[in-house]
Amino acid sequence: MPQVPVTRFAPSPTGYLHIGGARTALFNWLYARGRGGKFLLRIEDTDRARHTQAAVEAILDGLAWLGIDWDDDPVSQFSRRDRHIEIAGQLLAEAKAYRCYLTPEELDAARDKARDDGVRFESPWRDRDRAAAPEGAPFAIRFLAPREGATIIKDAVQGDVSFPNSALDDLIILRSNGDPTYNLAVVVDDHDMAVTHIIRGDDHLNNAARQKQIYDALGWPAPVFAHVPLIHGGDGAKLSKRHGALGVEAYRDMGYLADGLANYLIRLGWSHGDDEIIPRDKALEWFDLAGVNKAPARLDLDKLNHINAHYMAALDDIEFVRLSIPFLEKADIDLGTENTAQLERAAPFLKTRCATLADIVSASEFLFLVRPFAVEGKAAKPLRKDGAVEMLKQIKEILSEEALWLTPEALEQRLQTLAAAKDIGFGAIGAPLRAALTAGRPSPSIGEVLYSLGRDESLARIGDQIH
Repeated sequence: MPQVPVTRFAPSPTGYLHIGGARTALFNWLYARGRGGKFLLRIEDTDRARHTQAAVEAILDGLAWLGIDWDDDPVSQFSRRDRHIEIAGQLLAEAKAYRCYLTPEELDAARDKARDDGVRFESPWRDRDRAAAPEGAPFAIRFLAPREGATIIKDAVQGDVSFPNSALDDLIILRSNGDPTYNLAVVVDDHDMAVTHIIRGDDHLNNAARQKQIYDALGWPAPVFAHVPLIHGGDGAKLSKRHGALGVEAYRDMGYLADGLANYLIRLGWSHGDDEIIPRDKALEWFDLAGVNKAPARLDLDKLNHINAHYMAALDDIEFVRLSIPFLEKADIDLGTENTAQLERAAPFLKTRCATLADIVSASEFLFLVRPFAVEGKAAKPLRKDGAVEMLKQIKEILSEEALWLTPEALEQRLQTLAAAKDIGFGAIGAPLRAALTAGRPSPSIGEVLYSLGRDESLARIGDQIH
């Protein structure tokens, strides 16, 4: 019977959920949830100088916004300090670790000598009789790493990766001040939380070798490792803020939808054939480690916009309006009852013109023009042509019929009929009418503009341009 997976996301609380961390969390969540397993959250908060509850909340909020839920309460790594110390003591008692009494000065000198000699650094206390230790001197506990052979990581993404043991020194597992170190704490926590699969960035691959040695020394089965290549910028360089390496809340504030960003992150380093649009239910069904690419993924904001636009167009009209309102309010647009009604009528036509929610400000600008408004510059040219005013008068009269205002198609068809009757191109009607209605602002089709504005506002705007 296949093993039911238990995965985990273990961020350090830096103040926000980084875009790379969000992808790691998403991969772990998809792998576990898609197989009926558990997804756990552990906050690696041992650096108490940097830890704040606000930073933790920012991570939790970012995950929740992305639609990533977790089982059980989040685990604080710092709260498990006594358990880490216990295991360090166990390794020491089993002669799989030793006390190292090197002072900081002695340690630096020994490391420099090992580097100059081209050999692995080893503490002289590895094989020294403890009786020779200076009385009452502080000591660290070092793991007794094997000297010969190699440590093999059977990685679900990278394949078999071999680390010569001669390159892996005796890492400190408990500092002289009593603090456990990262590699010990991670092994103990993952074991105690029954984690079966560790999916994380490949910057942890070297740590995996050290952690595997600790698993072996404790007689614990190692989980499946899967090290995912990191995200790079479009120029191939390591991702930084200049590439858009921001927290997920920044993308939310820029107007990206959670489903759009999640879809993009799923495809950022994983593929399922040529599928670009992968809804959440399909991602849960399809995601597997075999589809993770070995090459670094590149952040491409144009592709993110393209994917997000798909989810924008798929929004329910009322939901689109609800999500858009904060962006309009931020732009100081007064959303009274009539303006909101216009926005709701326009929603089907506006959402297909927006790559992000922030685009609503420019896409809907024509709705919120305050009458009477001047039509100037290039936009005014159609109104200055001979016969333009007379044309607007005829259009106003024709569009006064209330029965036309049930659909944008009915309005546009009536204008097409007028153009045919006059034996003129539709542009001769559409250009001055669009100028009168929108003052040259970006807008959808003329029938959709009329329908969005409504009968009274449309006729009033036309009337303002008839002198």
